[in-house]
Amino acid sequence: MRHSLAPSALNLLFTEARTHHAWTPEKISEETLRQLYDLTKWGPTAVNAGPMRVLFIRSEAAKEKLYPALMGSNVAQVRAAPVTAIIAYDERFYEHLPRLFPHADVRGMFESNSEARDSTAFRNSSLQGAYLMIAARALGLDVGPMSGFDSAKVDETFFQGTFWKSNFLCNLGYGDDSKLFPRGERLSFEEACRIL
Repeated sequence: MRHSLAPSALNLLFTEARTHHAWTPEKISEETLRQLYDLTKWGPTAVNAGPMRVLFIRSEAAKEKLYPALMGSNVAQVRAAPVTAIIAYDERFYEHLPRLFPHADVRGMFESNSEARDSTAFRNSSLQGAYLMIAARALGLDVGPMSGFDSAKVDETFFQGTFWKSNFLCNLGYGDDSKLFPRGERLSFEEACRIL
C-alpha cells in the first residue's frame, strides 16, 4: 500500500501554496529547470503521449519578444519573473508513440484524425502544465499561470516553422509574499462534486 504525503508536504503543494504576481529578483538555474522537467515528465498522459513542450524564457532579449503578445498587467509580471514558461504542445506528438507507447500501434489513430490529435495534444499538455506547477512547488519555486496573451503572436514569434503551439504561460520564481492578494475562496465539495 502506498503512503500519503505528510501534511507539511500537502500544505507546500496545495493548501498554503499561492499564485504569485510579484517576484523577488532571485534567479533560477538551468539545473533547476532541468530538474523541474525531469519531475514533470513522469505525470500520466493518454497513451503516454507526453505532448507538452516547454520554452523557458529567461533572457531579457527573449522577454522583449514576448511582451507584444501579453495583455494588461501580464507584461509587468513577466518582466519581474525570473522565468516565464511557455507551455506548448507538439501537434506531431504521435511521431514519438512507437517509443513512448510500444504496447500497441496507436500512432495512426492520431496521424489520420486531426480532431483526436488536437484534443489529445491540448488536453494532455494542459495536464502536464499542471504537473509542472506542482513539481515547481515541490522544488521550492512559486508559480503564476497566465492565459492573458495572444497565442497566435506567441506561436509566430517563437514556434514558426515547428509543430509546437502555445497553450498557456506560467511565471516561475520566488514570489514576493508581501504582494499577495487575499486568499480567494474555493467551491465546497457539495458545490463542485457528485457521487453516483
